[in-house]
Amino acid sequence: MTELKTLGLFLVTAVAEIVGCYLPYLWLREGKTAWLLVPGALSLAAFAWLLSLHPTAAGRVYAAYGGVYIFVAILWLWAVDGIRPTVWDLVGSGVALAGMAIIMFAPRDS
Repeated sequence: MTELKTLGLFLVTAVAEIVGCYLPYLWLREGKTAWLLVPGALSLAAFAWLLSLHPTAAGRVYAAYGGVYIFVAILWLWAVDGIRPTVWDLVGSGVALAGMAIIMFAPRDS
């Protein structure tokens, strides 16, 4: 159960980070309203807070989180940008998730 909670927390964290970066992107690149910066900043604040909820060392959390971020970014590519991931995108995401699992769930003495 701990593994599912960790993975779920990472997924929510990744969405918060991507939204926090995507909204300013819409303003800067797509000419959307600057008001998008407000929810973007709130989303990035939520991202930082969510990372702090993990009970393990920060460096380990940041390293493992990167694998989940890659996976969620590829899903975002498909769902939001409308670009279907290639086989290599999916293989790379799988490798990143495997790395996350090794970092977070390997047996440890302490």
